[in-house]
Formats: sequence, C-alpha cells, structure tokens
Amino acid sequence: MRHSTFIVAAFVLAAVFAVKPAQAACSKESLSGVYGYYHFRSAGIGEPTATLGQFTADGKGNITKGSFTESYGPISTGKFTGTYSISADCTGSLTFSSEQVSPINFFIVLDDSHNDFEMIITDQGYAQPGHGFPADETSCKLTGEAVPLAVNLVGYLSSSGEPLAAVGQWTFDGKGKISGSEILSESFVNSSKTVTGTYSQNANCTGTVHVTPKGSATENFNTVTVNKGSELLMIETDEGTVFIGTAQQ
Repeated sequence: MRHSTFIVAAFVLAAVFAVKPAQAACSKESLSGVYGYYHFRSAGIGEPTATLGQFTADGKGNITKGSFTESYGPISTGKFTGTYSISADCTGSLTFSSEQVSPINFFIVLDDSHNDFEMIITDQGYAQPGHGFPADETSCKLTGEAVPLAVNLVGYLSSSGEPLAAVGQWTFDGKGKISGSEILSESFVNSSKTVTGTYSQNANCTGTVHVTPKGSATENFNTVTVNKGSELLMIETDEGTVFIGTAQQ
C-alpha cells in the first residue's frame, strides 16, 4: 500500500509540474513605460565614458522621448527619440536618434520579470555594457521619512585616468537634505569621510544631488529614480571626473 501511495503521489506531483504554465514570451509590449538606464566604459579600453539617461517606450516599438547626461571629462546633455524591437526569447534592440553617436544602437536582454534589462552598445568602437530599470512616475519622490541609501560609485579622473570609487551610506531626510559617510578611494588612496548635502527630485523621476565630503569639493550629480523610488541612478556632472553609480534602499 505504501508503494501504491508513493506512486500515486509521484504521479500527481509530476502532473502538477507538467501543467505548470511556461513563462510568457516577450514582445514589444514587454518594454512599456518609463525607464532609467546607464552604461559605462572603464579606462584601459579607450577613454573612460559614462552615460545616464531616461526614456519612454510606448509598448509598440517606439521611444517617444528620452534624455541623457554623458561624461567623458567634459559633460554633455541631450534629448532623443527612437525605436526598439523585442523578440519572443526576450532579446531585442534599442536605437536612439542621438546620444554618444547619432544614431546609437544597443542589444538588450530582458530579465525574467520583463522589467529590468541588460544592454550593450553594438556600434563598433564603444565596449560599453549597462543596465535599465523601470521608473514609476507615481512613486519616485524621496519624501516623508528619512531613508538611508547604500551608495556605490565608480569612475576615473579624466585628466590622468586614475581610478575613483566610493561606497557609503547617505541618508535622505525626506526634506531635501543629505547626511552620511563614505569610504572614498582616489588615485589608490583610501579615506573615510563624512558627507553632507542636498537633493531635489522632479515629477518625472529625474533630479539632482549635491554632496560635500568633509575636506573635499562639492560633487554634483544628475539622477534618475527607478524601481518604485527605491534606487537612484547617479552620474557626476563636474568636468574632470567620470563618476557613475547607484544609491539603493
């Protein structure tokens, strides 16, 4: 009897797995709404370059609007439109009318939830991978209670190519003020610094951050808030540095 019970149970379990619905195939509708993105090229494979942007996909293959900040020492900003395609296997392409080159093309891969995506420039001579995240314009403001964010930034001094990196915790107080601390690595020298500053956010999830590590100059960033307000994508807008990263709850 025990063997019979085991066989029946195994059969039922197998049947359950057999009828489990497969993950839905991707399509143009899988990329719909507002997204923040960044891509980055490190030193050693050409001039270090970083780009942070935001675009709106209409679910039908069109990029209806987009904007970007690019840093390669000098800082540039711009706007774009474009097109995209998504295959059933969740791979696809993006084409922006302008950015680091006009037009610029990307290969992308959507994740299992069809929300985030990996990206890389497919135009020759760029070698820049990156990542995209959904940005919910109904919940992108850092207001209300104080929120500590884990910060991770990486980049280079554009004049020398020497590396920059910072990891820390910055608290956004819900009213436009920042306080916290970080470990800053500059030109292979590490230092621990307290941080103060301010931030602002627009209704479309873009914004700015201005922080001053103690004893250092103020660092200014453009930001895009993604993942329902839980993460900031950040790029420094001061000339002479290429510095990009994230701040996450």
